[in-house]
Amino acid sequence: MQALLQPLQRAISVLLVLMLAAMVTLTFADVLGRRLLNAPVFGANDLTEHLMAIIIFAGLPVLTAHRGHLSVDLFDHWLLTPRWRAWHKAVDVLIAAVLGLIAFEYYLAIGEAREINEVSPALTIPRYWMYGFITVTTALAAVAALFVSAPRHGHAPEETAP
Repeated sequence: MQALLQPLQRAISVLLVLMLAAMVTLTFADVLGRRLLNAPVFGANDLTEHLMAIIIFAGLPVLTAHRGHLSVDLFDHWLLTPRWRAWHKAVDVLIAAVLGLIAFEYYLAIGEAREINEVSPALTIPRYWMYGFITVTTALAAVAALFVSAPRHGHAPEETAP
């Protein structure tokens, strides 16, 4: 399974780097055009908004699979011991449920966006495809929260090397 996920994660990482580079380049060109030529890039806000959504939600399943979400290690000394396995699984289920709820809400938003023909303000890019992308990636993150057994951050006291 890991041999299958490695190339996929690498491809997603390349996509994220390309999208971030595109967003930085676009912002740089927009600021230069605005300040020096008094001519901003038309639709830069729309494109930046879409690129940011792609960056955030394309990385969400990978981040979840690696358990890379923000965590507070205040109680790790106690919580990262084997006797708390049930607690960790309960947290995984809660994370998956929240991500599943977000995916479901965006799934509902796809229909609404198509129904009212929701588009971005300047470039009139239809929003429903972005909502579909968010739905799929958030659902994948929910599955990853349940089934991917990556190590948690930190080490239990029994696992530390001398």
